[in-house]
Amino acid sequence: MPRMSNDAWLIQLLRHGALPDAGVAQELAAMLATRAPSIDDDGFVTRTLLTALDETWERGWQPTDVVHLARREATTGSVPLVVALIGEHARRSDAGFRAPDAWVEQLSELGALAPGDPFVVGSWHRAERRAPAEAWRIVLQLAGVLHTAVRLETLLPPPSRWGPRRSRAVADPARSDDRVLRRIRGLLAKAESTQFPDEAESLTAKAQELMTRHAVDAAILEADRPAEGHAVDTRRVHVRDPYVRAKMQLLAAVAEANDVRLVWYPGLGIANLVGVGSDVAAVELLFTSLLLQVAQALTAAERPLGRRSASRSFRRAFLLGYAHRIGERLQAARRRATAEAVAEHDVDLLPVLRSRQAAVEQRVTELFPHVRATRSRASVDAGGWYAGQEAAERADVGHRRSSLR
Repeated sequence: MPRMSNDAWLIQLLRHGALPDAGVAQELAAMLATRAPSIDDDGFVTRTLLTALDETWERGWQPTDVVHLARREATTGSVPLVVALIGEHARRSDAGFRAPDAWVEQLSELGALAPGDPFVVGSWHRAERRAPAEAWRIVLQLAGVLHTAVRLETLLPPPSRWGPRRSRAVADPARSDDRVLRRIRGLLAKAESTQFPDEAESLTAKAQELMTRHAVDAAILEADRPAEGHAVDTRRVHVRDPYVRAKMQLLAAVAEANDVRLVWYPGLGIANLVGVGSDVAAVELLFTSLLLQVAQALTAAERPLGRRSASRSFRRAFLLGYAHRIGERLQAARRRATAEAVAEHDVDLLPVLRSRQAAVEQRVTELFPHVRATRSRASVDAGGWYAGQEAAERADVGHRRSSLR
């Protein structure tokens, strides 16, 4: 019997194939399991998947984007495999010393910078202890996902555009931005864990005020150094099912309250944030916290139903109502903090804030020239909407953490 790597049909399948449905993948996986139960003896499958991964980088994808895509379009079981592949690609491309800082940060978050076995697929198969048919199914689905990934706007240069090896600067733990983000993170952690609605509301508002004061302080410094311009940053945020569109409304409310623009890809659950670097980082922090808080609030709203679960339309409307009210509350906190800062420093910030906004808008236009505004026209469950607004008004969170279902 010929070696698997010499089978032309398998080569075509792994390199170019997109499986039409899960049933076909299951049948092919069962057949492959009888012929190659060890999955990847000669490393061919690993090499092919690494090539497919490299092609996704060239289409604008970043490490955490690919993990999000694999979880969404393949299976959760494919995540350890794709993380291991990303790690092996990072080692072969010397990403730790050649990639942009934001790329290396993503690798670190994924745990993809540690040494690994170059025979990634075989090592993964042994570590996961999956049946050969199940392992082949995951491999086939992942290959299809990587090959069919659409082209995204390039926010970070792909490996083909990285420069030579360079020393990696050590982050300064005393940086002002880092200190502020740690304080914001601490406030939000308390808001997520408290059993008292008033305290949760106060902590979240304080986090927003701190974000605003930091942005205002930075704007004052920029007013003294107009020649330096504004450092506009971009970041991707991944939103999981269910209720992706409703959760995007929550992210949009947080972004708008902090002068950050949001552009998202319908159908992918991926949002692009564009704004001043510290603002973008703070928006992601606050959004992540609010997702936990709204999940707790929804659990509390459903509790009176007893064993009956609220409908999907109720949950979706709850999220939308929550997002709308949270946006109003954050805007109020922002106006209050801005007025206090302006009075304290006795300076006209309007010109520099307008200049900041213009720089952000220009960057959005450069990156997303074909972007268009969208508005949902779907009907909304009135009970869910008002329940969500009430929860946001009271910041009514429970002590249990639960995921939206």
